[in-house]
Amino acid sequence: MRVMEKASAKINLTLDVLHKRPDGYHEVEMIMTMVDLADRIEMQELDRDAIIISSQAGYIPLDEKNLAFQAARLIKDRYDVKQGVYIHLDKKIPVAAGLAGGSSDAAATLRGLNRLWRLGITDAELRTLGAELGSDVPFCVTGGTAIARGRGERLEFIDSPPQCWVVLAKPPINVSTADVYGKLNASRIARHPDTAGVAEAIRMKDYPGLCAGLGNVLEEVTLSLYPEVRQLKNCMERLGADGVLMSGSGPTVFALCSKEKKAQRIYNGLRGFCKEVYAVRMLTGEHAAP
Repeated sequence: MRVMEKASAKINLTLDVLHKRPDGYHEVEMIMTMVDLADRIEMQELDRDAIIISSQAGYIPLDEKNLAFQAARLIKDRYDVKQGVYIHLDKKIPVAAGLAGGSSDAAATLRGLNRLWRLGITDAELRTLGAELGSDVPFCVTGGTAIARGRGERLEFIDSPPQCWVVLAKPPINVSTADVYGKLNASRIARHPDTAGVAEAIRMKDYPGLCAGLGNVLEEVTLSLYPEVRQLKNCMERLGADGVLMSGSGPTVFALCSKEKKAQRIYNGLRGFCKEVYAVRMLTGEHAAP
């Protein structure tokens, strides 16, 4: 038997850091939603007790360092599954890009193995498992749109944003999330995003209000460390995007566009100096699940 799962990319419409916690993590409040850029995960039972991962992408680890591998091992250990599994990752989401590609792969692995092995695990239980793998995994288990708090594992699901186009561009650099958070001084953040205001704009389907409210406190760190990310954001703004923001800790920057023609113009304008550019739709309504 084999199962297939779609692992969609996420973007942050807001990302706020409230303070550093005693456990060393940062207390966050952010709105995450999914876009129609996705990896495809295929899982198939093996006749021996092993976890084997393959991928067409030559730049990702295929061992214990891979989050999908860790997800498979976690679910096998927790539910005492002796069956082995072969997992193939068809990668489309850029790696180390602020788009939760690895987290979404892990979430898809949890969902898929739950089906493959008929374990009957609820979504809530899968999200709890996912929190052991990474802060974005619980959100990626369910998808949709949510306000995430705590380390990112406490989720309040909200309405989908207004339908629009999203142009994603990743410069040819990798950014360490740990490094960016390590250089952030939460007590000196000059301007916090209005997460409640953006959530209200989403509820009211107020697209201009959503675009005006985009905010990410990690931008000041990443943009100061990597001038090419600032250049990318400035370019999207000059090309007329309705709203522009860096996703996660970067380096991917996204532009929101209400019209396909504008999204195509921005896409074409970026292709000259940025190889990884994607024009996709926001996942909304019945399409919002991963």
